[in-house]
Amino acid sequence: MTAALTAPFPWSDVWGQDAAVQTLRQAASDPAALSHAWLITGPPGSGRSTLAYAFAAALIADHPDDENAMRQVLAGTHPDLTALRTDKIIITIAEARSLVERSYFAPSAGRYRVIVVEDADRMVERTSNVLLKALEEPPENTVWVLCAPSEADLLPTIRSRVRAVRLREPEVADVARLIALRTGIDEATAEQAARHAQRHIGMAQRLATDEGARRRRDETLRAVLGVRGVGTAVEVAGHIIQAATDDAKTLTAERDAAERASLLRTVGVAEGQAVPPALRSQLSALEDDQKKRATRSLRDGIDRVLTDLQSMYRDVIMLQFDRDDALINSELQADLAALAAAWPVERTLIALDAISDTRETLQRNVSPLLATESLLVTISSGRTP
Repeated sequence: MTAALTAPFPWSDVWGQDAAVQTLRQAASDPAALSHAWLITGPPGSGRSTLAYAFAAALIADHPDDENAMRQVLAGTHPDLTALRTDKIIITIAEARSLVERSYFAPSAGRYRVIVVEDADRMVERTSNVLLKALEEPPENTVWVLCAPSEADLLPTIRSRVRAVRLREPEVADVARLIALRTGIDEATAEQAARHAQRHIGMAQRLATDEGARRRRDETLRAVLGVRGVGTAVEVAGHIIQAATDDAKTLTAERDAAERASLLRTVGVAEGQAVPPALRSQLSALEDDQKKRATRSLRDGIDRVLTDLQSMYRDVIMLQFDRDDALINSELQADLAALAAAWPVERTLIALDAISDTRETLQRNVSPLLATESLLVTISSGRTP
């Protein structure tokens, strides 16, 4: 039985994390069990942010039946909630300093002031150091809630100042059931989406509801399977980067236009009217932020493709060891079985290592196209560069 079926509001959207919900519910209701800083860790899609905001809602509400306050928290509009969710590659020092300043404000309406930091792993060392004193000696009624994939993603000095809550990875069946319930999609499509997303709830929901995303994923995997040399490696790499770029533009274009229109409306500039010189710096700052968000969106898109490729070669390894009972890409089983028979295990491991190295490389300032081309040449040749 999942937590979503047993826990009351505001915990009802947290699926499959009964132990974590129980720990945080106890902390929200018993001051003796409440730490001043928490770290929620778990794999992508496990529900870190959902749990963080449910915890914040329970902390801020005056009592367990104060649904109005809790709904405000979940909507991100309560004055005692400060949340940072970055669309950029890193969390900046300026953003961290702003959080620290807010943490010293007394609660204005609720029991606690809660600071939620999503993607806390995106803080470099200098930025993390800004938080240290605030985490070590916060005001009595302030609670910090950080979210990250793992404790290892944060500095030891940060880890020593927080209480960790580790989420378990949900089962495919759990994610499929949730997606079917949320979207009304048929069970077979929901199961396939959950499996292809490797139990990442957000990605599973997108695959379940976006036929184009499902098609692009299938075409990409089949294209990589068809790479036979440098020529096709370069061609397929180009297609992968172009598809990721188009996807990133689709995800960000509408939001960018809405933000620009909102800014111009706020400063009194009518649509189509020239922007006064005094306001151009504000517009330029917005555009810089949007460019950084677009860069992250592109990198995230390429990383999703690499994650899919990892799942494919993981399936090949499974087949090479005569395991066909838990394939992620069972629709490609015949092709993967042929590859498993043709390749030695060592070559499949080279492919998996190359994908991991490429994912790390793309976190630095390298050309995504060149990195992807190099990866596909390595996979097709079975030799490391």
